Amino acid sequence: MRNLTIGAVMMTAATLLATSACGGRGEEGGTTATGECKGQQTTGITDTSIKLGGIYPLSGPSSAYGEIPKGTKAYFDHLNAEKGGINGRKIEYSFRDDGYQPPKSVEEARRLAEQEKVFAIFQTLGTPTSTAVMEYANQRKIPHVFVSSGASKFGADATKYPWTIGWQPSYLSEGRLYGQYVKTEKPNAKVAILYQNDDFGKDYRTGFIEAIKGSGVTVVSEQTYEVTDPSIDPQMRNLAGSRADVLLDITTPKFGSQALAADARNTDWNPLHIINTVASSPTVLKPVGFKNVQGIVSAAFFKDPSDPQWDDDAEMKLYKDKLKQYAPGLDSTIPYYTQGWAAAASLTKVLTAMKCPTREGLMESARNLQGVASELLLPGVTMTTGPKDGYPIESLQLQKFSGERWNLFGKIIDTRGATG
Repeated sequence: MRNLTIGAVMMTAATLLATSACGGRGEEGGTTATGECKGQQTTGITDTSIKLGGIYPLSGPSSAYGEIPKGTKAYFDHLNAEKGGINGRKIEYSFRDDGYQPPKSVEEARRLAEQEKVFAIFQTLGTPTSTAVMEYANQRKIPHVFVSSGASKFGADATKYPWTIGWQPSYLSEGRLYGQYVKTEKPNAKVAILYQNDDFGKDYRTGFIEAIKGSGVTVVSEQTYEVTDPSIDPQMRNLAGSRADVLLDITTPKFGSQALAADARNTDWNPLHIINTVASSPTVLKPVGFKNVQGIVSAAFFKDPSDPQWDDDAEMKLYKDKLKQYAPGLDSTIPYYTQGWAAAASLTKVLTAMKCPTREGLMESARNLQGVASELLLPGVTMTTGPKDGYPIESLQLQKFSGERWNLFGKIIDTRGATG
């Protein structure tokens, strides 16, 4: 446990009263059976402020994701200006660029934790990068919350990594959802799979393979790529040669656009193209041409700002109005901003519910969510966690691209239990 700093000793009387109720210097955080708080990690939180820091690829091959924190910042600016922050504490939010390079991710995590003295690292983007941060954060007992990756590792082992928790549905669950869909729609389908050669791609593939086990669906071709590859055109040519009925496209935005473009160019091959949520943004599809991506299938867990069915939705109207006010110039129909806003709103629920204003109190709150609804999540999608359940959101709905937007179909599917 870190010693109290001079800054902590000099906190205001109100903060001292709050933290003194948190007991002594016990190594374990949270609350006792009698409701008393314990734990002394008050770095980054005072009676008037909470410091949060995020890490994103603002540059490099995955820089499309660099738009997400802009939506997050707009939400916190709105919260601070119009609601006085959270329980009287204003959010001081900053985010750093790691270029999607794990060593740089750790460097930025150190800067946030040791120089900027953040209360928590919120929303690191990417599987390999977040894995590197997870090791550092858990060694230092720093909250690493709502990781922006669905890799199963970020919620699977709360004992080994008690300071890290995911947010979005796991890739394993999403892969199983696609497998179930293919079994229903094309029970004897031959499937070709393109996936990134890391935990991100392997989780999706594993979930899909598990879902089709014992059915008439077979995988006839698989191709992998590295995040450093300039192109996946060779892989797409090999997959096309399989003449598969279904293409499962497990890519990040840059490679998602390439895969869709290659599929469109090959007029002799017309598979059902399923693209994972990571690469389903209209910013990925638009360069390919909307006419070339008609009928592709994906999934969603938060509201699409370009979908007219949400035009009169109170949450969506608030989001668009406040994004315009606090982040002028941003296009509110781009889902990356919506995702950032939704993640910030979800964290606000956790921070509001903290029983003790400590890092331990934050993690206790994050691991005790019970059916919590949050802004911009699809109706029926809520957050639920437990001491051994590190997957707050485990529901998805399928969607198909038609015209110039995604169209939801079917029912919300709770994949709870598919990630264990």
